[in-house]
Amino acid sequence: MRMSRLFVSTLRENPANAEVVSHQLLVRAGYIRQLTSGIYSYMPLMWRVLQKVAQIVREEMNRAGAQELMMPIWQPAELWQESGRWDVYGKELVRLQDRHERDMVLAPTHEEVITSLARSEIKSYRQLPVNLYQIQNKYRDERRPRFGLLRGREFIMKDAYSFHASQSCLEQEYRVMADAYRRIFERCGLDTKMVRSDSGAIGGSVSHEFMVLTGAEDGDQQSGENDVFHCDHCDYAANGNRAEARLMDGLTDGQEQFPTEQDVETPGADSIESLSKHLHCSPSLICKALLYIGDEKSPFLLLLRGDVEAEETKVLNVSGAHEVRMATAEEVAQYTGSVKGFVGVGQCGLSITAESATTHAASLAVNGHTLPVYCDSSVANLKHFVIAYNKPGWHRVGFNWDEPTQVFLQQHALDLRLARVGDGCPNCEPGRLQKTRGIEVGNIFQLGTKYSEKMGARFSAEDGTEQPFIMGCYGIGVSRVAASAIERFHDKAGIVWPPSIAPYQAVVVVVNTEDDTQMRLAVQMYEVLKEKGIETVLDDRNERAGVKFKDADLIGYPIRITVGKKAGDGLVEIKRRYEDKATDVPDNQVVSVVRSLLQTWHAPAFSGTVPVTVGVG
Repeated sequence: MRMSRLFVSTLRENPANAEVVSHQLLVRAGYIRQLTSGIYSYMPLMWRVLQKVAQIVREEMNRAGAQELMMPIWQPAELWQESGRWDVYGKELVRLQDRHERDMVLAPTHEEVITSLARSEIKSYRQLPVNLYQIQNKYRDERRPRFGLLRGREFIMKDAYSFHASQSCLEQEYRVMADAYRRIFERCGLDTKMVRSDSGAIGGSVSHEFMVLTGAEDGDQQSGENDVFHCDHCDYAANGNRAEARLMDGLTDGQEQFPTEQDVETPGADSIESLSKHLHCSPSLICKALLYIGDEKSPFLLLLRGDVEAEETKVLNVSGAHEVRMATAEEVAQYTGSVKGFVGVGQCGLSITAESATTHAASLAVNGHTLPVYCDSSVANLKHFVIAYNKPGWHRVGFNWDEPTQVFLQQHALDLRLARVGDGCPNCEPGRLQKTRGIEVGNIFQLGTKYSEKMGARFSAEDGTEQPFIMGCYGIGVSRVAASAIERFHDKAGIVWPPSIAPYQAVVVVVNTEDDTQMRLAVQMYEVLKEKGIETVLDDRNERAGVKFKDADLIGYPIRITVGKKAGDGLVEIKRRYEDKATDVPDNQVVSVVRSLLQTWHAPAFSGTVPVTVGVG
């Protein structure tokens, strides 16, 4: 492709609405153009990148035994009502009606459609297992689209679905998909970490995300959507909304300070910090109670140690609600008769019922209401501690759980807190948790029978009984992979594409297009490189050399070949995108040198601090 014909325009300034590097550079380098909030046109350079990512995904999925198909984006509401997600999915689901006023959705995902296909096409265990995938556009009406291609309302995704007759078969396919994902991301030049994650609206009991970790430069954290906690001793890693941790410090027995249980006046001590100062005690000796409202109608309490924070996704999951929020001051008064900072259970005591063992919830009768109470495991070992009891300006010190509550806490307390740097690893004794930021590029789920049971998708098992399919789900954000590569590989001048997904692998820059010798040699190099299968752009524009060099760096071509004053001697300059120094190369060696440079590519990771070898396919 000649640059004079390439449909691209570059910008020198960052767009005002671009918050992250990938968004800034994709716009500046002419890869994307916004149509409306969260929706973009993929320009020719971008489409080449996306096609390369998709092809790598396709090759590895086929290699793993999956079969490609294509399912409708336009889906009837009846399928979503069958699965129960019509009411659950939330406002991100794009709902519309056809001309006959039938409810429809624009697909954010395809669990319902694939399950309906399986129930009509797969009748016997002899047809199992099977893994089906597609690569196509998806739609989610994000409340706040941001970060360019990292969180848009329209995006390209590979989603795969597997069907099995047994859990062991699903687990085997889960491992096969995990291995395929590792190969995919490695071929795309991305160093990813497989982390435990929350299943969210997709569902299922086991799920993992593949995260591109972004590191710190000069003490500042680079972009990334999620906190990722990982052990400094073993391979444990989890998304922040799923990470578990062992509490390593904090006084939990206050017998020396509060040997006697009594009520103490604590005027104005409506926060952990102010209460700790007032009583001259560690925050870890305080049990705090937080009042939440689920789905705008269902109040419940959460108990945690004073020095830890609640993790909202964990709270959402245990409550069974679709949305949760902290209660307002008015709601605190309505449901507890108290005020914020003095909500608790100290005097009333918790009620433990037969249902508590299955719901993981105790209950509290207060102010004419019975509130479910979910307890974080951090409160299970508290002794002689401080707790509120819904009397403003007062707390109870030296408090201990009664025996039924203590037994309940030991058996049914949950992990509802946010992990912290320095907490103990849940998998190994010496390990401590560290935190970085990450961008999710893929996820895998063990769905089990979540969809097949609800939608009546069954097969005839070997023993003749009718059984629901056991399912798995596996997604990769194709457009997110491209954006994540830029977040990982860039410098102040622009994008540093790994060769395997770069739009073109090399650019030939002519310093002076009016010099016949330079132009002849440049065209010769361009034609030879194309003939040898090296994707090349010829920058034949009548522009200053400095403009061409800046555009080449901004766009991110892996190799730059400069044809200048030494053209008469048959010499050109060759340099890799991330290197400062160019090397003079005879024209008859250009192909071999370019191939060697591509094959030994070391793209900078974490802005140039760690070399990563990148395959070219």
